Amino acid sequence: MTQWAGRTAVEIAEAVRRKEVTPREVVAGHLARIAEANDRIGAFRVVRAAAALAEADAVGDRTDLDRLPLAGVPVAIKDNLPVRGESTRNGSAATSTAPASADHVTVARLRAAGAIVVGLTHVPELCVFGTTDGVHGTARNPWDPTRTAGGSSGGSAAAVAAGLVPIALGNDGMGSLRIPAAHCGLIGLKPGTGRIPFDLHGGWFGMSEHGPLATTAADARLMFSVLAGEPVGPDGSDGASRGEPDGPRRLNIAFSTRSPILGVRVGAACAALARRAARTLSGAGHHVATAHPPYPLSFGTAVLARWTGGVAQEAEGLDPRLLAPRTRHHVRAGRLAERLGMLRTDHRAALNERLKPFFEEYDVLLTPALARPGPAAEAWHERGWVTNMLVNTACSPMTPPWNLSGRPALAMPFGSLPSGLPGSVQLVGRPGSEHQLLDLVAQLEELHPWRRTAPGETTSTR
Repeated sequence: MTQWAGRTAVEIAEAVRRKEVTPREVVAGHLARIAEANDRIGAFRVVRAAAALAEADAVGDRTDLDRLPLAGVPVAIKDNLPVRGESTRNGSAATSTAPASADHVTVARLRAAGAIVVGLTHVPELCVFGTTDGVHGTARNPWDPTRTAGGSSGGSAAAVAAGLVPIALGNDGMGSLRIPAAHCGLIGLKPGTGRIPFDLHGGWFGMSEHGPLATTAADARLMFSVLAGEPVGPDGSDGASRGEPDGPRRLNIAFSTRSPILGVRVGAACAALARRAARTLSGAGHHVATAHPPYPLSFGTAVLARWTGGVAQEAEGLDPRLLAPRTRHHVRAGRLAERLGMLRTDHRAALNERLKPFFEEYDVLLTPALARPGPAAEAWHERGWVTNMLVNTACSPMTPPWNLSGRPALAMPFGSLPSGLPGSVQLVGRPGSEHQLLDLVAQLEELHPWRRTAPGETTSTR
């Protein structure tokens, strides 16, 4: 019997459209894998076993099956996005247990393309922090379950890296797709502002975007195209062949390991992987030069104000007694930022004006995705706010500038850290350059392939 858990979304959809396998068979195989591994990995808060099988049968009965780009593909949804019939807990004991009456627009687009929602994944409370743990559970890195899967889309990343689903949906307000992608050896794409409808309360003053987590460039591109409402052929070709016939055109790429946050440095191992990626791109014909974005001195303060202020908005109406202490402190900091007028300045416009000459000269920026390996998978929600802030900032200072600026950015696997955990680099582009960034990912995937899922999780490797 063919094993479908561990296969790519593109492979699964093609097989379903050709009627080599039914959506029910695909989903049943993934549900069996979830039952085997989820207790150890902690990816899912809710597994929709019966509902997913019923929805798989409905997809199999569709008369347009041959035209569905995600036909029969199991997908996991981050638990801050409404899924019809399921509660949206957002990692908190303070949120409502009532089921959502309708799907979020991104979930609806995935379902319209033939995808099947198998479950909702763990997040830290209100998606605030870069580790995924809380009252509902802890998401662990499938490559080393003693370490965090990252956050806040940690459950989604763990699900994909463990081969429980081929693709997953998350969102990114300070790196919440890219951080767990980097920890778990995945592609995590934060699109530019407005490329995918946000349509969710809050959004951290425009810093948050929805996007895909995947193991290949083709899967990431296919899912992004569906989420963005782009025309996609039945085999994903319209969304998956945007590059030049022989690969990406020659690009001017800036390489930098300089942290945008004063006092935070990138560790030697993460910097070395990024240098290796720079050499690989240079050898592939791109012009790569060391050049540092002109991050303003006020960057850290501006991002902190929006991060805390956005969470304070989302916490309105929630019982503070049911929030974890670190979350309550974050909310208090956000309310203070609002009282001090720190949210009135248009820091996005100021940052982009400052960055404009840099991105006029360079098509793409290459940086480390992380500054150091992720911390242990522990009860960080029981620790103090300052401790969490220091740990988060030390690990992932490279992601927030691109939330504030609204530019597309992604994390992708590259090499390995000395511990054996996956290495990762970040690519940042100009507005509207998501497909160009994915072209570069596809090129690096060919030149420097990676193992798609964690060893021992599935039999599928690359």
